[in-house]
Amino acid sequence: MSENTNTQVHRQDLLKWVAVVAIVAGGVYANAYFAAEPLVVRVVGLLILGALAAWLAAQTTKGAAFLTLCLEAKTEVRKVVWPTRQETTQTTMIVLVVVFILALVLWLLDSLLGAVISRIIG
Repeated sequence: MSENTNTQVHRQDLLKWVAVVAIVAGGVYANAYFAAEPLVVRVVGLLILGALAAWLAAQTTKGAAFLTLCLEAKTEVRKVVWPTRQETTQTTMIVLVVVFILALVLWLLDSLLGAVISRIIG
């Protein structure tokens, strides 16, 4: 009996995903079809359709798992220790210096190899 219930849930999820795709495709088509309408009207319509599609997707097993993942990620981002302004500035300067040095080395290498090839070719 559990397998039958699992299959039924899978079919319901599949139908929901088909509906989500239909809503998104309908929104894209409607946006193109009503191109002469004001932009604000089209944007509001797309936002409403997008919210409806997101709500319907969240009702599926995969959608609920994705929503849980996003909420957990939000919690984890709050735990991040962000660098200070001084650390960010120092790191940026180090990166810029290394990029400049590598650019100089590559330019010198290119010039050297170009000169060698020119002498070989004649």
